[in-house]
Amino acid sequence: MKKKILTILALALTVIAANAQEQPKKWYDNIKFSGYGMLQYQWQDPYKVTTDEAGNVIAEKNESNTFKLRLLRMILDGKIGDFDWRAQIQGTNAKGPGEPTVQLVDLYAEWVKYPEFKVRAGQFKRAFTFENPTHPITQGWRGYADVINNLSGFGDRVGEKSSGGRDIGIQVSGDVLPNSNGRKLLHYQVGVYNGEGINTADKDNRKDIIGGIWVMPIKGLRIGVFGWTGSHGKMVTANGEESVSNNRYCLSAEYDKDEVTVRAEYLHSQGWGTGKTGTNVINYALGDKADGWYIFGIVPIIKSKLHAKARYQTYRVKKDWDTAKTSYEAGLNYFFSKNLQLNLEYARVNDKTIGHPDKHDYNLLDVELDFRF
Repeated sequence: MKKKILTILALALTVIAANAQEQPKKWYDNIKFSGYGMLQYQWQDPYKVTTDEAGNVIAEKNESNTFKLRLLRMILDGKIGDFDWRAQIQGTNAKGPGEPTVQLVDLYAEWVKYPEFKVRAGQFKRAFTFENPTHPITQGWRGYADVINNLSGFGDRVGEKSSGGRDIGIQVSGDVLPNSNGRKLLHYQVGVYNGEGINTADKDNRKDIIGGIWVMPIKGLRIGVFGWTGSHGKMVTANGEESVSNNRYCLSAEYDKDEVTVRAEYLHSQGWGTGKTGTNVINYALGDKADGWYIFGIVPIIKSKLHAKARYQTYRVKKDWDTAKTSYEAGLNYFFSKNLQLNLEYARVNDKTIGHPDKHDYNLLDVELDFRF
């Protein structure tokens, strides 16, 4: 009798367990919470240029060193049927010490049923450059290249507020042309955006169109080209308030495989700008053209533990060498684990915009502790 009871109980538990496994997942079972933080120390000794009462130009060292809270982001990712979605909030010291900024940076849904044709709508990264969509920690440096910051919608030369390379709009993208092993050889993406940056409505009812296409002939290698045409609304020009055209292109190449990353990009911009984030008054002294480039390499010394890196970059405010800022950088990235790393970087900077005929060079040291959760 006792044996029969135990047998019945065992069968009952088996049926209950099977039914539990067959129960459909709740919507919140498909939500994932994650995030990351970036802590920074930075020392630099650029020159500060002033003019005395007699009109003489004086250049003095303006050394500074400070701890910074570079970035905090909290992310929710989810899935509803054939749609993926993301909501991401950022906290940063963008406005300066004591003036933190908390803002929504990503909010979008993407139809992903077919890898060859995906549709994304909401606020997300612009379809411009290889570096723009790279994760800030994975990118591996003290910051994105100067040309990316100025010509890809971060602290953009047109004056829009720092947008992290994002805008509001709709984008289609896909990977096509599979080879004999099923690996896709061609990627495309094209988006239509407000053209004003994050959390901002269109100011002139004229949309930005941004697109990119790249080939992937061998695993880890991609070679691409991007184009951008659009405008920035309600800019204060010599003729009053009006829209200002903005046209850009980018040439890109990258190899990323087995912890080796080499990337190079050239960006060109045509269109008047303010030269200062958060303003809308055109600065004609900056000209209507700017360009820049960078190339870097990150290679493992000890796989999954220690990487060495070097980067060369130039950004030319007026597309001439008199307004060029060039940096020569080298450093190390040490991984305590896959979710915790320490980055060290030294840069020798030559900045022709400082305003003194022979006081352009200075040093910069950056140390970061980055973590993910």
